[in-house]
Amino acid sequence: MRPMNMKNAFLKTRLLLAAMVAVASLAATAHAAAPGITGPTFNLTAQPAYLTQPDGQAIYSWGYGCVGAPSGYAPTMPNQSCSSMQVPGPTLIVTEGQTVTVNLTNGLPTSAGNTSILFPGFSVATTGGVAGLLTQEAAPGATVTYTFTASSPGTRSYYSGTQGDLQIEMGLYGAIIVLPGAIPSACTSGLAAANRTVETNFGESDFRLAAAAYDHAKSCYDREYLFQFSEIDPRIHTQALAQVTARVGCTAGAAGCSLSVPTEPYHPAYFMINGRSMPDDMDPNYATEYPHQPYNGNPHMHPGEQVLLRIIGQGRWQHPFHEHANHVRILARDGNLILSQTDASSLAGPALFTTTTTPGQAFDGIFYYTGRGLNWDMYGHSPGSKDPSATLPCVPDANGYNTGVAAQSAINYYEWCQDHNKPLQAAPFGDVGGGGPVALPDANILTNGAWYGGSPYLGPDATTRATGCMSATAGQTNSPNCGGSGSTPPSGTIANSPSGEAGFAFMWHSHNEREITTNNAFPGGMMMMMLVDSREFQIDESN
Repeated sequence: MRPMNMKNAFLKTRLLLAAMVAVASLAATAHAAAPGITGPTFNLTAQPAYLTQPDGQAIYSWGYGCVGAPSGYAPTMPNQSCSSMQVPGPTLIVTEGQTVTVNLTNGLPTSAGNTSILFPGFSVATTGGVAGLLTQEAAPGATVTYTFTASSPGTRSYYSGTQGDLQIEMGLYGAIIVLPGAIPSACTSGLAAANRTVETNFGESDFRLAAAAYDHAKSCYDREYLFQFSEIDPRIHTQALAQVTARVGCTAGAAGCSLSVPTEPYHPAYFMINGRSMPDDMDPNYATEYPHQPYNGNPHMHPGEQVLLRIIGQGRWQHPFHEHANHVRILARDGNLILSQTDASSLAGPALFTTTTTPGQAFDGIFYYTGRGLNWDMYGHSPGSKDPSATLPCVPDANGYNTGVAAQSAINYYEWCQDHNKPLQAAPFGDVGGGGPVALPDANILTNGAWYGGSPYLGPDATTRATGCMSATAGQTNSPNCGGSGSTPPSGTIANSPSGEAGFAFMWHSHNEREITTNNAFPGGMMMMMLVDSREFQIDESN
């Protein structure tokens, strides 16, 4: 085997091992939310550290971090921390109308020179520092202060305004979330309030930053995630490290005490979501194995929930990201709501099959999944079953969904009633359809992935609900006493035991094939799994 092929084979083995570790770790599931630190005053620093990648590489990088403990965290989670360097930088969470102050201290190597922060979309005043091309900058060891009013809600990026081709590439970027000053009453009453009631009924806590993304009645949401897309060209980072090492002890501003790192041609090999690559991005927030990459990318949701996606392109490339299972309805770009030109009460953002992230641009969008149109009952109801959970009713509301008061404690809340009691197959064993709209392969020979329960129905007891009851012999024989209409082979993988999570898994990934690799080995890169979970499974976003 040629040396390069041996290297690739070794790398793929490392990635597969990493994926297996990730599967095992999912037994203690990790979710994303949108964690950050609260202001309105933030004391930040820019410092160097190393980022880890699934192929075992440690990449020398620069990042923003906290000077001391921040004022607070939101939402509250265990093990929260803000180190002196992280990538992306700390997510800054403020409220509309607040006066925001950011004190930035330059802790980068002296040879890296000055650094700064830009806050696009805000009118910024500065104190201290030295004049730079785009803003006031902090010299090595010095501090500069930025002040602005959080004039409008939404998601925006912040990033270095100094030698951006190098400093942003090295990791000097982050997100700022401005929460609306007033929450529309529509987002705390009616169906929006009912959705929260249902989550409370099933033992879930509220990890939203607010009940609405904007001061608009159509911007209500039930769950939220922040994803920042970026890439790394390791050649640039390696050269930066070599030059920094060669210039240790030099005097700022002296001849020869500055970096000259070429950033073109650009050949990224690592593609990241929130500073991590697949499968690391689905480990918990604030995991100890990633001291400088605290944020994960692991979206979960229940059917019918309005899920707010806050997405930012933080790198140099556009990333055509695809969210399987539904389109994303765009609410706003860079904090600007997209409203109808004839009716300001209506939103007019497009529904996108692929959400292309432009460098430096942020957008907010709503994603949801209900199972509407599947043409089979995804909850596995079986009219003749002896199992009460398999015979739950579905009473359609004005839109055709099961959302009434009686449904708010039922696992099939928000079921699309038109498909209620429709069998997937009357005899689901084998590869020939037996009376249902879909023909499935034999699940005994179909490989179960790490995030799939082995059943075409939602929930950890979906197999039982689909058939009424199972026999004592691995559930392969349908007993006349069970009242079922067939049998679904039992679910269960390392990650999803029959008594644990077994949702519908959809891959969310870049549509650029190279970007779902890590150092050219698949799987990796800009990819994560989104799970639609049945109500039995509590989505605990405290990690």
